[in-house]
Amino acid sequence: MKKKLIKILSLVILFIVFPAVFGLVDAASLKFDKTTASASNGQTFQIAVTVDPGSDALNSTDIYVNYDSTILKATVVSAGSLFPTVTNDISTAGKVYIAGMVNDVASSISTSGTVATITFQALKDGTATLSFDCSTSKIIKNDINASDVMTCSQNNNSVITIGGGSSQGTNPTSVPAATDNSSNPSELPQSGIFDNVVKFIIPGAILLILGSMLRLL
Repeated sequence: MKKKLIKILSLVILFIVFPAVFGLVDAASLKFDKTTASASNGQTFQIAVTVDPGSDALNSTDIYVNYDSTILKATVVSAGSLFPTVTNDISTAGKVYIAGMVNDVASSISTSGTVATITFQALKDGTATLSFDCSTSKIIKNDINASDVMTCSQNNNSVITIGGGSSQGTNPTSVPAATDNSSNPSELPQSGIFDNVVKFIIPGAILLILGSMLRLL
């Protein structure tokens, strides 16, 4: 009886608890390199779009960025170094489309990095939020089903404030900045403290409960 109970509890931990815990830090997601930025009316500034593959290997990504076209205008999209082929479309006001893909179906991307950098021009004073459209954006896994592995809850937004002078992350020129990937982040920020705490506390609590049950048998 005791051995049977241990086996059942072990299966529960293996197939339910551990995937849920480690999924908190291994989910594929899209990020802006700055969560806040500011510029003066007429200035341009750059925001990098990055992808974190989590625990998956990727072969492509489709990224749709929404923004307030009354406050901002997307002027240039410069390819990052993560994917060998990057295309974009900024013809629709309030939207930026970016696609990154591998050139060889046998290859894949398994590290975080910059897909592209968007240059925006400030049109008037105000606050605008850059966000990823989760209904259309995708992070495609390198598998036979081309599975979308993006976890929308792990994506972030970027709040842009126009007016009151420039700050870190702005480009004080009034024309689109030249392509320069040297300022792009080489990696994404590490997981937050909460994720790390959950990662270690939950398995420990489960082992404690298991030990208590065994003492009662």
